[in-house]
Amino acid sequence: MRIVDLLDAHRIALGARAKDKSSVIDLLVNLQEQSGVLSDVQAYKQAVWDREAQSSTGIEAGIAVPHAKSDSVLRPSLAAAVLQQGVDYGAMDGQPSDLFFLIAAPADGELHLEILSRLMQLLMDPSFTQALRNADSAQDFLQIIDRFERKNFEEPEESASPEQPEESYRVLAVTACPTGIAHTYMAAQALEKAAQQLDISLKVETNGSGGAKNILTEDEIRSAEGIIVAADKQVETERFSGKPVLFVPVAEGIHRPEKLIRQILDKEVPVYHHAERSSEVAVVDRAGPQESWTRMLYKHLMNGVSHMLPFVIGGGILIALAFLVDVYDPQNPAGFGSNTPLAAFLKTVGGMAFQFMLPVLSGYIAMSIADRPGLAVGVVGGALAAAGISFTTIASGVAPVSAGFLGALLAGFAGGYFMRALRWLCDRLPDSLEGIKPILLYPVLGILIIGAFMCLVNPLLGALNHGLVAFLNSLGGVSKVFLGAILAGMMSIDMGGPFNKAAYVTGTGALATAAAAGVASGAIEYQMMAAVMAGGMVPPLAIALCTTLFPKKFTSDERRSGAVNYIMGLCFITEGAIPFAASDPLRVIPSCVAGSALAGALSMWFGCSLMAPHGGIFVLGIMNGKLLYLLALAAGAALAMLLLAALKKDIGKR
Repeated sequence: MRIVDLLDAHRIALGARAKDKSSVIDLLVNLQEQSGVLSDVQAYKQAVWDREAQSSTGIEAGIAVPHAKSDSVLRPSLAAAVLQQGVDYGAMDGQPSDLFFLIAAPADGELHLEILSRLMQLLMDPSFTQALRNADSAQDFLQIIDRFERKNFEEPEESASPEQPEESYRVLAVTACPTGIAHTYMAAQALEKAAQQLDISLKVETNGSGGAKNILTEDEIRSAEGIIVAADKQVETERFSGKPVLFVPVAEGIHRPEKLIRQILDKEVPVYHHAERSSEVAVVDRAGPQESWTRMLYKHLMNGVSHMLPFVIGGGILIALAFLVDVYDPQNPAGFGSNTPLAAFLKTVGGMAFQFMLPVLSGYIAMSIADRPGLAVGVVGGALAAAGISFTTIASGVAPVSAGFLGALLAGFAGGYFMRALRWLCDRLPDSLEGIKPILLYPVLGILIIGAFMCLVNPLLGALNHGLVAFLNSLGGVSKVFLGAILAGMMSIDMGGPFNKAAYVTGTGALATAAAAGVASGAIEYQMMAAVMAGGMVPPLAIALCTTLFPKKFTSDERRSGAVNYIMGLCFITEGAIPFAASDPLRVIPSCVAGSALAGALSMWFGCSLMAPHGGIFVLGIMNGKLLYLLALAAGAALAMLLLAALKKDIGKR
């Protein structure tokens, strides 16, 4: 699909005025709305802001390409604007942005990535962007795009015979950014342009969110002088073993492409030796040269948690619904949750999902460390931890004690590093055994090792887990309240960052432990989850209330975006407060931390408990102590709002 097919004169604003980032987004979204491509304007605008919260789509040279996928988009569409005076849009070069393209794409499919890729290639041409800025009318704007698009993307005529050998390249490159969109293609375009200026043949593989494109072949890698990996996320590197490889952040590919290419040509890059020579998928260079070991451990943990959450959320809500729809039988209190057919069905399915939580957690931690060979080892280790199997239980039939969440964490990390060591040892075997490593040696030896290890440590971990649960259950009064305040307060420190994730993982870990042990719905593990959710709901609710009740302390754009935080807060989406915290951290963050801590402390004091790890107001019906929970939430939001109102000055007095 061509760019001009997605853009028309009604969605182009030339000579427009805007005072800040928010007003630019409002302008562009309004252009989309007027053409009837959006079914829900607010939902789409929120999707755009959610994307901006990950990283600014402001590029450089005055260009910005905001974009979002959403169910509210009826058909793919572009809107464009040229401002009379640029605004601060968080561009990479720190300069104001005045040329904007807004991409609206349906939630299904990756069409917006194809549009963005094509658009980014054109926007890297200064003559193209200058022509757009000088356009006299919307029709002229469209004609400029059409002319450059035909010039750059017309299919060349077949001039070579089918037997022509594949072209070889002196330099190869791989580009990738965390979101897999704009910076990925910017780095690719910058490298290609630099290669043209140096009269060097170069091919770039882009690892975007829609998958790898323009993939490098074995023959190309073999004949190349070296490879540039400009990436801020994991890419496959085993295929480059034995070749000079230069690892740099994606920003280096954008800003210093010529320098990187010259380093390859001048033989200034060391030869890369991968730890594994087998045909198995590569161990990914996940951390990059600049990351600390703590950051690497955090990324491995988050890989496991992100894959575990669907099982926690789906299973937890179904089990909670089972208790909601069941009929309590005083003659059979232990059977509550399974007395009616519907309740029994929900509890059975939810319980089955819960059984996968710990194996999936440990499996994907191990896979993050050792790639695909680590998956089976981690899954088996997590299953053994959940079951509490040990040499004692096998030999004497003693009832096992689950190692729970802690055991699954250990199984994931231990399994991953066991496999890294095993692959290193197997690399010393004769080349004739290369083919049986991934299909025989890795799974058999890996599962055997992790099995022996977990059977050895499970008694200790089971005792530790049992002691931790007993300690939590013994908490009362001030101790319990303090725990709730700490967990909830952490949810507001960085609103989606490491502190937030640590608190959330603690809550979901307690939930998983309680579910595995089959404890009652009012247990302290479920109370911890309720406190964590309260802490995450307070920041956006407090900001929404403050923008409504103290409007003089906010700009008109902040007041409009503040109202959206009512929905974000009620849905337990803490990230809705990020734009406000980023613009005024010294006032917003302490206020929100205090309010969240109060909400979490009151929630624990009231004994509110939650068996679902997410959902916000939508899971209120399956919560124990729902009215008191609402009181705790309201108190925390009110405190944060009042503190924020007291700390912030009126707009006119700043």
